[in-house]
Amino acid sequence: MKKILIIFLFLPAILVSQELTAKVTLNIEQLSTKYKEMLVNFEQDIANYINNTRFTGSNWEWEKIQCSFTIFFISGFEENGFTAQAVITSQRPVEGSDKKSLMVSVLDNTWKFRYEKGQSMYFGQKDFDPLLSFVDFYAYIILGLDADSYEPLSGSDYYQKALDVAIKGSSSQFSDGWVTSSSTYNKRGLVEGLLNAKFRKFREDFFDYHYNGLDIFPVDKSKAQANFVKLINNLFKMKDEIGARSVVMPVFFDAKSGEIVDVLRDYQDKTIFQTLQKLDPGNITKYRAAEEG
Repeated sequence: MKKILIIFLFLPAILVSQELTAKVTLNIEQLSTKYKEMLVNFEQDIANYINNTRFTGSNWEWEKIQCSFTIFFISGFEENGFTAQAVITSQRPVEGSDKKSLMVSVLDNTWKFRYEKGQSMYFGQKDFDPLLSFVDFYAYIILGLDADSYEPLSGSDYYQKALDVAIKGSSSQFSDGWVTSSSTYNKRGLVEGLLNAKFRKFREDFFDYHYNGLDIFPVDKSKAQANFVKLINNLFKMKDEIGARSVVMPVFFDAKSGEIVDVLRDYQDKTIFQTLQKLDPGNITKYRAAEEG
């Protein structure tokens, strides 16, 4: 874990080049035999690309971030085109335990790209690549969230790189899924939200939620709960300013709702669960059960 490894920063033995260790899983049941055969190496190609790429451009000083890309292929088109949906998740170790905290869990249902069996995959291409740029975007989001959880606002550079990818994607011939839209989830909306000054306080609270919340929960439960409650109350205060179209808030709660309930289950002031019901109606059942429990 980073808090421990920071002590040993100058020991070359712990330095690794790549930041992510990804599990890639495919579902190709909806494809015809022709397109299924084209994907025989796809899973390994994408896993190798993620796991062998240095997205930060420098040596990574901590343990690799665990993440997953579960890809559901919807259809094939033309000679080598595919439409797909992907569920992307990442995890962060919780200090002083063997637990992992879910950092992001999103369903991106708009992904269109071309792929040829045996094609070369290189990181850092100047032009937008609808296949690899999609992976790059989420790698930067994963890195940004991880960084924000260990040092306030330290994920900004990664979010900016993700925004650069999204901007290129929105002006490409594969712009679906990259332009700002009114859908519940969209990539451009997520990263623009994270970089918006309106969410600065949330990102600062996000740090305390993890570093001074989850990581200290076994030794200072009351302080950990206080930092959870602080984030929730501050989000509620800015609810109207953020607006109903915010992508950041549902992405946060999709990953964290269960964890929040676990940490606050025995919190003395049960009205915090009423606040959560207003903030995150999608998980209202969880919060009602916790309030009544």
